[in-house]
Amino acid sequence: MLINTLDGDGNYVLLGGEFPLEENEHFNKLPVNTQQSNIQVPTNVYNKDPNILNAVYNSEALNDVFISNFQRDPTLTWQYFGSSFGFFRIYPGIKWTPDTNGVVAFDCRNRNWYIQAATSPKDIIIMVDISGSMKGLKITIAKHTINTILDTLGENDFVNVIAYTDYVRYVESCFKGTLVQADLDNREHFKLLVEDLHVKGEAKIKNALKESFKILNEVCQGSMCNQAIMLITDGAMEDFESVFEEFNWPDHDQLYPFWIACNNKGYYTHISTLADVQENVMEYLHVLSRPMVINHDHDIIWTEAYMDTVAQSLLLMTSVAMPVFSKKKETLSHGILLGVVGTDIPLMEVMKLAPRYMLGPHGYAFLINNNGYILAHPDLRPLYKDGKKLKPKPNYNSVDLSEVEWEDKDLRTAMVRGETGSITLDIRASVDKGKRPIYLVNNYFFTDIDETPFSFGMVLTKGHGSLMFMGNVSVEEGLHDLTSPDLTIASEWTYCVTDIDPAHRKYTQFQAVIRYLLGKEPDLECDEMLLQQMLFDAVVTAPLEAYWNALMLSDRLEPGMETAFLGMRSGLMRTMRYAGTETRVAKTFLTPSDKDNLFTIDHFPLWYRLAVENTPGRFLYYPVNDKGLMSYESVLLSAVGVQMSLALLEKRFWATTKQVTVGRFFGEVDGSVMAALLKMGMFKKVSLFDYQAMCKNSHHHASGARPLLSVSFITTYLLLKRKWGSIHVATGEVTLSLFLAHKQRKVEALQPCDTAYPGFMYDESVREANSLIKCGRCQKMFVVQQVPDSNLVLIVTQADCDCSRQFGPISLQPKEIKYILQLMKSQKARRRPESCHSYHPKVSVRFLGCVLTDSCTESCGVLTSGL
Repeated sequence: MLINTLDGDGNYVLLGGEFPLEENEHFNKLPVNTQQSNIQVPTNVYNKDPNILNAVYNSEALNDVFISNFQRDPTLTWQYFGSSFGFFRIYPGIKWTPDTNGVVAFDCRNRNWYIQAATSPKDIIIMVDISGSMKGLKITIAKHTINTILDTLGENDFVNVIAYTDYVRYVESCFKGTLVQADLDNREHFKLLVEDLHVKGEAKIKNALKESFKILNEVCQGSMCNQAIMLITDGAMEDFESVFEEFNWPDHDQLYPFWIACNNKGYYTHISTLADVQENVMEYLHVLSRPMVINHDHDIIWTEAYMDTVAQSLLLMTSVAMPVFSKKKETLSHGILLGVVGTDIPLMEVMKLAPRYMLGPHGYAFLINNNGYILAHPDLRPLYKDGKKLKPKPNYNSVDLSEVEWEDKDLRTAMVRGETGSITLDIRASVDKGKRPIYLVNNYFFTDIDETPFSFGMVLTKGHGSLMFMGNVSVEEGLHDLTSPDLTIASEWTYCVTDIDPAHRKYTQFQAVIRYLLGKEPDLECDEMLLQQMLFDAVVTAPLEAYWNALMLSDRLEPGMETAFLGMRSGLMRTMRYAGTETRVAKTFLTPSDKDNLFTIDHFPLWYRLAVENTPGRFLYYPVNDKGLMSYESVLLSAVGVQMSLALLEKRFWATTKQVTVGRFFGEVDGSVMAALLKMGMFKKVSLFDYQAMCKNSHHHASGARPLLSVSFITTYLLLKRKWGSIHVATGEVTLSLFLAHKQRKVEALQPCDTAYPGFMYDESVREANSLIKCGRCQKMFVVQQVPDSNLVLIVTQADCDCSRQFGPISLQPKEIKYILQLMKSQKARRRPESCHSYHPKVSVRFLGCVLTDSCTESCGVLTSGL
């Protein structure tokens, strides 16, 4: 049965009983058929075309290959073959569902894995005719064609766009005479400019061709591989022989031979409607693939990070793919590409190779490609909130390492070059989603990964991760304490590998550990070092369970105490709830949805990271929301704390206060006192940056320059403020956060942007201070006192002196950084892909040329057909 087959009523025929589907945990819980692959054909491809039917039949042998691969390596995910004719074979088989309009839009030939495997890196000059004859539908088709060509380019390609009439015009004047990397930002920038093109004048192509040749001859910063000029016109009436004699004939072998259609052994296609654009543009990729195909080079490519379209998952993947071509001797010189075969690799699985427990609370591992773009990093934020939904950011897979590790450029340069080494850096970082600045000394270790364009990095923070504490307890003793009801382990960590044997996939990590220790699953592959550390932690922390239970039964437990908890470096946690879900203020704290406060594959819990940087023996307080308060005390290998209602602290101030303000930055509440504290040196202002922010689209909103803060940046601070007579009393955190909470307004569009924002850090050497602030006719007195054994400060201010006219609030809203366009043109250090196939003597054409958008008679010579 063919996908997209219609029944007599015009409805799509559903997959029948001969193709059973079962939900599979390994494939994102999608219903799949692990005994068969199946075929998907996009709606724009006729699924009964003889070429399609023959190619589908010939690809059936892949079904057994896919099944065999999965049986040998059960960790494999999707395996697939994308045909040059447009159909897509995928294993395991799934059900493809058309959209509400009955359209199956997925075309494998548009995917990066297909394009990168089918061609080598390329330098493309797009020439578009904007003379008066191109008015109406023609210029609309031309613009759509340009956009489609741009969509076939990737980060290893370089591009420029030239419009011409009787003069040559670069669509972006700042890119004059050069090539720019075809990354997402530059491609989208070109698309915006192309939309503003208008037709007028008479077309004279000769000067535009000369300019294009000049760029490709003289610019040495592109891909240094394939080169092509794409001409988009409704007719070319000039004789170009003199241009090619000057630039390409007869002995300039170092140049790629450029010509249009048959006069230069080139290639053209005729586009008459918008629907023709996609299919015709894709043809140029197959022509560029000919040298590689004739050489029989099965180059393996690895893609940038992307989100799984098939599974509709928000998890990041990378694809590894290679071309498939015809080996028939009679068609060898034709260089026929049959398609591309590949598989997906979840990047989360790659990062599991660097166990979280070995890296320490601030340590992490990361992965970048040859262009410096991040594939995996704990600070990579590929999603943003659009209302209540999470959506991928437009540039989620083109975030540069320098936009996350922005303190040093040498690290990026060394990794992009594929070097192996280490470097130590003083880092100005932030935690709690950017709200808490901290200073760290990080040791970076990096190396390249053989036969891939990737480089791997690992970070160990000074004082953490270099040494391991190993206890020695028996399995029997540890098992007894592991079964305590208050104990959990990190569900995202790999204590035991459960992916290899399908029979083990049903087990959670905790279940797998218990069964392995009991000897019920001896074939499980487990991390013996991590298990020994976990067993030791279970034994030494076991007395807490009895203590917490006794505390619950005693009268010493004050109302408001909701949760007691302990976290260990092995990912083990003990938790005691003193209040039910209905009565708890922080209902989601330490629940599966509260990723920030749990051990995950990316990070230790936030409270753990804050506690280990805290002064030993001192309690750390911070609010988890507008009503809940956290308190922690750090010890060598763990963090222990309690979570309480803020009302518990409010009682302490009730005698002297009447009003409470929670979650607001003190500088916004009282800018005069905050300014004085900064001047006195009690607090230090720190500049921080967010290169992954989302701002209002200035093209659609009058206030677009003002960035919109996402939910993840809304601040919560511990700040108690009450009034009593003429005195204000407030307590605030020592480490002040970065953003002012505000009510979000729904907007129509957000776009990626860079922002700068301040953070404030407390100087612990200043324990108390007092001063007077002159505010016109009055003087405002204030006193500041550090609260012993905590990260709190008590601020008492005079309430009857209003300084708001002389001292405005200190704004913590991030401000968008505006760049001059020249920055888009500048190229960062990158490493060119090792493989390049730009020429083969048996190929009758090394370049393809033009796209027709309207009629042209045979007398044109160059353009041979039209509407």
